[in-house]
Formats: sequence, structure tokens, C-alpha cells
Amino acid sequence: MQRLRSRLLVSAIAALALASGATLAAPAATTPADAVHPLIGSRNGGNTFPGATLPFGMLQWSPENTRGHHVRTAAPGGYQYDATRIRGFSLTHLSGTGCAGASGDVPFMPITVPVTTSPSADAKDARYASDFRHADETARAGDYRVKLANGVAVELAAAPRSGIARFRFPAGKPANLLIRVSDSEVGSSDAQAKIDPRTRTVSGSVTSGNFCGYLAKADQRSYYTLYFVARFDRAFAATGTWRDGAVHAGSTSASGGTTYGAKGWPPVGKGSGAWVGFAGKGARDVTVRVGISYVSLANARANLAAEIPHGSSLAQVRGMARDAWNRALGRIAIQGGTPAQRSVFYTALYHVMMHPNLYSDVNGEYRGFDQMTHRVHGAQQAQYANFSGWDIYRSHLQLVTLLEPKRASDIAQSLFNQARQNHGKWDRWTHNSGGTHVMSGDPSAPAVADIVAFGGRDFDVKAAYASLKHAATTVTAQDLSDAGCNVECVGQRPSLDQWLKLHYIAAKSHAWGGAGETLEDATADFALSQLAAYTGDAEGHANFLTRAGYWRNLFNPHATPEGGYIQNRNADGSWPAFTPSTDDGFVEGSAAVYLWMVPFDVHGLFDALGGKAAATRRLDAFFHHKDGRWALTDAGPLHAELNNEPSVETPWLYGYAGQPWKTQEAVRIVENTLWKDAPDGIPGNDDLGEMSSWYVWAALGMYPEIPGRAELVLGSPLFPHAVIHRPGGDIVIDAPQAATNAPYVQALKVDGVAHDKPWLPADFVQHGGRLDYTLGTQPDTRWGSAADAAPPSFQPPRS
Repeated sequence: MQRLRSRLLVSAIAALALASGATLAAPAATTPADAVHPLIGSRNGGNTFPGATLPFGMLQWSPENTRGHHVRTAAPGGYQYDATRIRGFSLTHLSGTGCAGASGDVPFMPITVPVTTSPSADAKDARYASDFRHADETARAGDYRVKLANGVAVELAAAPRSGIARFRFPAGKPANLLIRVSDSEVGSSDAQAKIDPRTRTVSGSVTSGNFCGYLAKADQRSYYTLYFVARFDRAFAATGTWRDGAVHAGSTSASGGTTYGAKGWPPVGKGSGAWVGFAGKGARDVTVRVGISYVSLANARANLAAEIPHGSSLAQVRGMARDAWNRALGRIAIQGGTPAQRSVFYTALYHVMMHPNLYSDVNGEYRGFDQMTHRVHGAQQAQYANFSGWDIYRSHLQLVTLLEPKRASDIAQSLFNQARQNHGKWDRWTHNSGGTHVMSGDPSAPAVADIVAFGGRDFDVKAAYASLKHAATTVTAQDLSDAGCNVECVGQRPSLDQWLKLHYIAAKSHAWGGAGETLEDATADFALSQLAAYTGDAEGHANFLTRAGYWRNLFNPHATPEGGYIQNRNADGSWPAFTPSTDDGFVEGSAAVYLWMVPFDVHGLFDALGGKAAATRRLDAFFHHKDGRWALTDAGPLHAELNNEPSVETPWLYGYAGQPWKTQEAVRIVENTLWKDAPDGIPGNDDLGEMSSWYVWAALGMYPEIPGRAELVLGSPLFPHAVIHRPGGDIVIDAPQAATNAPYVQALKVDGVAHDKPWLPADFVQHGGRLDYTLGTQPDTRWGSAADAAPPSFQPPRS
């Protein structure tokens, strides 16, 4: 079996080398920013966007593609590589989300036809949109350019809370710029636009929200307002506005949102906006500087004045953006590998650094979850927003904290601020100044514990823990509500009453799925036990550690003749009918996928499965078809789905079973086949950088397996040399034999001392150090396989 897998690994590498036409051609990379290809992930459901933004920036100026349906964007994130028609360039975006998208606020669209009908009534985006070719498109870190089929050349660059654009209109045609203030990706409840010809300014706002609103009434609402101020370098030769179907040439003000319709989909023909026209001989270059704020127009003006003052050029802003990305990406320096591997690596790190987003203005103000204006104070330097908790607690926040513990501390404080402004509730998926409740579990607990474990402690840790503890022990009316279920159950701890009484979430509950919710709650409680220990709450540590063991109450050892599974359970203790392929009780995955999601108690899970040998057989079957071919994604419900979060920790489990060489092999085959320097180079939704963070960790040869802990499970490095620059001490990784087909560890030294364990202790993250690998093309089944070499597992006492 091993020889077959080794041959398959070599075959997959050869097939990858022969893959045609899909790679992204670019000049040779001389800096980390040069290696970034923002189009990676823009096809195949990655849902990334290619536009201009800064690390963790507030503004993301990027295209909105259309497939000929004006009120529905081509893909979440606004951009779909196969949809080569653009209806605008919006100021805000989220990268890698699902549902129908979010944000996409205030699209600017240059057109070369007169405005004779309402752009909101252009139901098929036939008149006021334009085709483009990828050959006429350039996307780099902080820099986006495209030549539209209508003849307009567009250039975009970004600052933290502002951006600059140049539109070069062709000679001999009208030169008009639409500002579609109401047209956020999922609509709006209100919008305003005002043109001031004297100061060559257009300003306004849009009020929106509605993330996943078409799935449940709970999110068919607005919860943020974006303000913008756009200052032009040319006088307006014409102005006009529209509302719904009515067009008003010469007008200078408009208002009106799209509404969200009866079922969360904006209706065709609703909305408002403004346009300005330009005159002159020959080609007309128009430059516009735009500032944004989620607080006020005054703050948008101040942000613009501070970041892109009058007289700034697009080249200057573009250069500063490139410098900012090089500083951020340069925190990890890699050497060796192929150009494509370096591009995949730095693009993944780039996607990690897109979110969460700066949310406070230059004066420190931000709009809170109570819709009041607040100001950062104390140790906090900035407020952040956009937190896909169910996704990013697994490996994203750990990476951000490793590289930037101060920023991560501010992210943790931001989450706590949101909860305090939200009546004590920590929402699992927050968007700007609102909670959307999307997904399952209570991911804020492991998120905060991740940040603390990896060194982000410059925030009010004790108060944050106390708030999370209260939410985990006090049943609220929302915890007992079915509002929003399944996808958007409004409670922070759905059916917490069952958790406290039954010690599991039953098949019938106020949660998306009982079994999946049980596993998420167990992970959250383990993370709370770690926060309790850090803050000196010994009783809380013991109690939450005991509660983390509740996962066992849903392990049915007799679920199938082949072995036990975690499955749904009725409130009376009985087991419903079951098959491992079922998704009943689970979230975006099957029972076979969720079997492995006990990351803090792997040894306990293996014992329940019958020991390490039995667990290894189950893992082998999980990752392979019966004929030995890899089954890594889209292989059916009995196999791994490494394009989605519930499976991402599974390749690292072999180290717990005494076979770390299988982790080295499985992780490398995923790197070699599912991740590519191509538009389809991310295997699924990037989920605000979570999937990309997995790749960065994997390429470095390590992974934070246990949420709330800083131990690292080891694979093998993809690059011969890497340095992680971080406060408290660099991490240096040397692997001279590293190559695409050489994933197997033959030997390892940690700080010069031989190391025969496939994991690193938590203090390595704290202090840094040096890893010296010897790698090979054939597995060394002895290295790291001793009975006492396995990574630690935290077995809670039985309840």
C-alpha cells in the first residue's frame, strides 16, 4: 500500500508539472509583493477579489462582475474569473465568503454612452456595463488596472481608509462616471448622493447589511452605513441623478435604497445614484481621490485628507501600497522553490492579511454594534471588523498573532468591544457593525484563546474571559430561539440549556445540527478552560475542561458494524437511524468528516476508535479510495473535503498515531494538487483567509492543531529556507533537501539538538528558534514514531 501511495505522489507531481494554460504569467518576482497574484482563487469557488487594498485595510477597490443579472453579483467577493463583464468598481469587499456576497459598496462605473435611462433599471447590465479581456487586466498587491471594452482604461490604488483612481476615457465618445450609491452586492435600505460642482466633489452614503439574508429573515436587515467623499481633479461638464426608473439630468442630489425584497433579494429597478460628465479634446484623464468612513462624512473627509492629501499622485499611492505589502509579507522570508510555489505562498499570505479589517477612523472613532459612535482608547490602537469566526479560529488567527501580536490583541479587543455593545453576546460571524449569526458553535472562545496562546495579550483578557464565561453558563432567550435557523441561529450558544442538562446538543434543538454543535461547543469549552487557566480561574478551568469531554456523549461505538461514529442523539438518549454518509446533525459536512473534529483530545478519540492501529486504518480509508487513489476533495461524503474547514486539521492526525510520515505525504499532495498558481488555485471558499492560512502553515511544515494552544504539529517544509520574523525571536527553518517530491523527514534538530518528535512545544512559539531538517523522497517510518513521541492530547475527565 505504501509503495502505491508513493507512486501516486510522484504521478500527481508529474501531472501538475504538465498542467496547461492555467498559470498566471507575471514578471519575475524580486520582492514578496511581486510574487503575489491576486487572481489566484478567483475561480473554482475561491471567491477572492483582485482589486486594490492594503494589509487589513478598510478600503478594497475592486471590480463587480456581472453575468447579466443586475441585482446579483457574479460571485461572492464581486469577481468571478469566467464572468468577463464589469458593472462597476466598488469600494469595499470581503474575500472568499459564501452566500451571495457582502459589502461591494458604492460602485464607480466609467461609461462612454449618454445617461438616458436609469442605471437601476438596466436589468441585464446591457447598457451601463462593459466587457473586458484578461489580457487587458493587471492585478498586483495594492494595484489593479484594466482596459474595458468600452475604451476606458481604469487604474486603482489603495491607502488604509481611502483610494485613488484614474479613468482614461477615449476620444470622440461621451465621458461619464456613474456612482451607483445604492448598489451594494446584496442591496441596501437607503442611499444618498450629493454632487458639488464648485468643489468637484461627490459625497454620500449607503446603508446596508443583508449578509445571507435570502436564507433567513433574521439577516434581512441593515446594520451599517458607509460614508464616502470623492474629490475629482477635473471640473464637471454635466451632472445628473436617478432614482428607481426616473432620470434627472442636471440634478445634484438623489436618495433611495434598493430594498431587500420580500425574500432577501433586491428587486430589479430599485435604487439611486449620480453621474458626472467630463469634456475636453482628445483622451480625457480623470483622477478621483475617495475617502470612506463607517461613522460620518466628516470622518471620510478627514481620512482622505490624512492619507491621500490634495496633490498626491496615483503613482505615489501605488508605491506606498507596494511598500506596505512588502513590509507585511516580508515577515516571512522564503528562499528556493519554484516561481509558482513562491507565488502561491505569498498570495496565500496576502489573502490571510486581508481580514479582519480596519474599522476605526484616523481620529479613533468607529461605529459600534449599538450603532453609537465610540473611540478606541487605552492600549487599543485600532478597531477591527469582519470576523468569520467558524472559519478563522482554526488556523488564521494563530498565524496573524504569530506575525503581529499587537494587531491580534487589537482584534481580540475589537471582538470584546462588539460583545459589550451587543448586550454581552459574541456573534459568530460579524460584518462591519452588525452580527449575522452565520454558521454554528461559539467560535469567539477559541478565537480569543488562539490569540492569547500565540502571544497576543495586550488587551483586557480577564474581562473578555469573564464575558465569554457568562455567555457559556447563562441561558438567554436567543439561545432558546429558532430564529435564523438553520444557517443563522441567533443564539451565541444555541440550546445551551441542553448542554448544561443533557451534556450534549440533541437531534432536535435550536441549533443548526446537534452533533456538529456538540463538537463545536466542546472545542469552545476546551478553549475556555485554557483562558481560565491563563487568568487564574482554577474552578473555571476544571469545569470547562470537564465540559469539553461532552463530545463522548455523542460517540456511538455501535454506530456501524465497521466501528463507532459521532452521531446525532435524541434528547431521551436513544440513537436515530444512522449512516456515515449522512449530514443530518452536521454543518457543511458528513458524519465521516466530523468524526475527526476533536482536536484537543485526539488520543481520547483514537482510544474510542479502538486504538492507534484502528484509527490509522480509518484515516487511510478517509484519505484514499479503495484502489489507493487519493480522495482529498469531491470524493464523496465518506472521504476528506480539504476544501472546507471541518476537514482541514485531519492530515495532521497521523502524528498522533505514530505515523508522521503519512502527514508529511498527505499535506504535500494537497499542496501539490489542490493549490495552484492559477485562478482556480484555491480549492474552495477562502473564507476571509482561513484556507490560505492553512497553506501558509503547511508550506512552513507546521500546524496549530489545537485551538487555544500553541503547540505545533509538524509536517515538512516546502522551501529550503524560511525565516519567520516576529517579536520575541525569529523562527528559522532550514531544509536544504526540500523539493516538491521530498516531503519525508529523515531527521530534525531543534536549536541544534536532535528532535525525534513530530511536534513543537508551546514555548517554541513564544521564544522562537531554529529548525534544521533533513528531508528525503522516501519515508523514514522510524522518525517520530516512538510511543512517547506523539503530540500532546488533553483528555478531559469523564462526566
